Amino acid sequence: MNSQIIETDAVVIGSGPVGLFSVFELGLLDIKCEVVDILDKPGGQCAELYPDKPIYDIPGMPVVMGNELVELLIKQINPFKPNFHLSSMVDELEREGENLWKTKTDTGITFLSKVVVIAAGGGSFQPKKPPIKGISEYENKSVFYSIRDRKKFKGKNIVIIGGGDSALDWAITLNDDADSTTLIHRREEFRAAPETVNKVSSLISENKIKFHLGQVKSLNGKDGVLDNVVCSQGDNEIKIDCDTILP
Repeated sequence: MNSQIIETDAVVIGSGPVGLFSVFELGLLDIKCEVVDILDKPGGQCAELYPDKPIYDIPGMPVVMGNELVELLIKQINPFKPNFHLSSMVDELEREGENLWKTKTDTGITFLSKVVVIAAGGGSFQPKKPPIKGISEYENKSVFYSIRDRKKFKGKNIVIIGGGDSALDWAITLNDDADSTTLIHRREEFRAAPETVNKVSSLISENKIKFHLGQVKSLNGKDGVLDNVVCSQGDNEIKIDCDTILP
């Protein structure tokens, strides 16, 4: 691994929407930026997890897809010519004298800058894999931790595990095209935006989304293709037919 030292005005750690907009704001002040991200493309979770998901809370935009938002942000910062260092993780940050910061990456680059913007969100992305025996056999065939193309889920029998914003948003978004949508959560209460909870509750009451209280204990299928999941409900277990899971 070759070492390299880059002197710049600012280092932005993270290239999600906040990081990209930071580049824009700094550019207006004539501050040159180097951007570091562990992913292989800019956009953060919008690009990696939710490129085909509608976003409703961007000022001035009633709705925008994740990938569209990233494209617009990239276009917005292009005049300032930031340099991107992708597939790189910052593993050291320390003071260098009185006026500089030294930022080191795992790819051997050392940045010297007066400004460091940490826009890393929840940190480097790693999928949260549920503790279900044999789940790795089904990954990328029947089990997906992100959705990059909604069309692939058309006509599927989908089980979504969780009760947070992401789980409920995907339940709403995929329900129109899926053959069936089932939501499994270990509690009756959801942990999402009130409007989202109201929408999902309405779809459940209209039998457009099925809801099961419990936890997924095991998967049944062959060669990575799911037939059903086993959901525990206290002392009872039920089988839910499905061919796709979003944990």
